[in-house]
Amino acid sequence: MIGDDSTGASRRDALRIAAGLGAATALVSATAAPALAQAASDSTFDRVRAAKVLRIAALPGELPYFNKDLASGEWSGFAIEMAKDIAKTLDVGLEYTESTYGNSVLELQSGKIDLAFALSATPQRAMVIDFTKPVFSHPFGAVLRKGFEATTWGDLDKKGVRIAVDAGSANETAARRFAPNADIKTLKTRDEVMLELASGRADAVVSALILGLTAVAKNRNLGSYKLLQKPQVAIASCMGVRKEQDKKWRDFLSTWVDYNRGLGQMREWFQKGLALNGVPPADLPVELDI
Repeated sequence: MIGDDSTGASRRDALRIAAGLGAATALVSATAAPALAQAASDSTFDRVRAAKVLRIAALPGELPYFNKDLASGEWSGFAIEMAKDIAKTLDVGLEYTESTYGNSVLELQSGKIDLAFALSATPQRAMVIDFTKPVFSHPFGAVLRKGFEATTWGDLDKKGVRIAVDAGSANETAARRFAPNADIKTLKTRDEVMLELASGRADAVVSALILGLTAVAKNRNLGSYKLLQKPQVAIASCMGVRKEQDKKWRDFLSTWVDYNRGLGQMREWFQKGLALNGVPPADLPVELDI
């Protein structure tokens, strides 16, 4: 009898435990469902419109994209013009977070900002954030000393042609890939590179468009900046957004990019930003697709 009573008690205990587990599972499911639904519906587009504010990364001193007036605190530049138009389209305000290119990627991931501008779309970054369609393809060329002419990479890719680049940069990568036969000299900083050209110790400085145009605008004695052909070398400059299931924010911004490129508005904003850096509109190459 003792064994029978013990077995009956065990069965009753098992039933109570099972019932308790069932209730607990139901409770977990009930509380998890709203959280999963919230995660599934997580949308920067919806958050921006609901909060009535667009939060962007702003990078001091990164002309032509960003410029901050130290006296007034006002921001200007190519990226700021874009941000203002996006905010106007959405009927929201703008909020700036001072940052750097690297930190802006981290701030997107953490949800501190909604949008980052002027990011090169690299495979490494694409693993952690999403990109819009390219705002423009940032082309590469060279600042050429006076008296030295080049229109293609082949013109640089010759023994005896002296090229200066800043070590470890995309400029060095482009020079070594497309002009491997030239005499390539690496220096620590961009200023040292430009000094090499100004002093006559280099025939060319391989440089992305914005850096090259800015350098020539600051010192006309350097020479001239040329976009090099055969091949055309360019890296996509995009807006960065947080990775999320809902792609509405990314798709909206990509549509906005296409629309304003089609109207020629992007080129106008780009010229305005370069003007802050002393680059007149006439210096912008006509072949630049923006």
